[in-house]
Amino acid sequence: MRLDTFNNTGFDRGASKGKELLWLLCCWLPLSSGLPGAGWRASLLRLFGARIGQGAIIKPGVRVKFPWRLTVGDHCWIGEDVWIDNLAEVSFGNHVCVSQGAYFCAGSHDWGKQSFDLIVKPINVGPHAWIAAKTIVAPGVCVGEGAVLGLGSVATQALEPWTIYAGNPAVPVKPRRFDEKNIEFE
Repeated sequence: MRLDTFNNTGFDRGASKGKELLWLLCCWLPLSSGLPGAGWRASLLRLFGARIGQGAIIKPGVRVKFPWRLTVGDHCWIGEDVWIDNLAEVSFGNHVCVSQGAYFCAGSHDWGKQSFDLIVKPINVGPHAWIAAKTIVAPGVCVGEGAVLGLGSVATQALEPWTIYAGNPAVPVKPRRFDEKNIEFE
């Protein structure tokens, strides 16, 4: 590759440079700090354009590149030190659990071109899914409803609904079972 030919001037950051700078200076550092309380984090993200549902819990240490490209459903948990590198839209359905240290990477590069062109693709996590600790979700991945991405796994392609995945790359391990009497779905 020839990094001197890299050019991402066509990349739409989704907000003005002023808004992005304000986010970086005033909000990103406090959001990623260890200060207690989840409500103020959700409010701060909303202030910058994130769509955050009712009862969402945003834990300390969370990093969000562009809040205006984030949707978090009702009653989601976003754990400590989660990094949402959302160069494209990242969305979580209702009742999604994202555990500590998970990384959502919505951008990459075209290693087949000398100019190392930027590639961005949205990530969608369906309702009732669990993204376990220290996992990675690659650009363009859709996580099906109720799917589980196991500890330390890497999702590089779609995860089927109600299936447990593990490994690098993540592969299906077994179906996810649940007690229908104790789960209510919208």
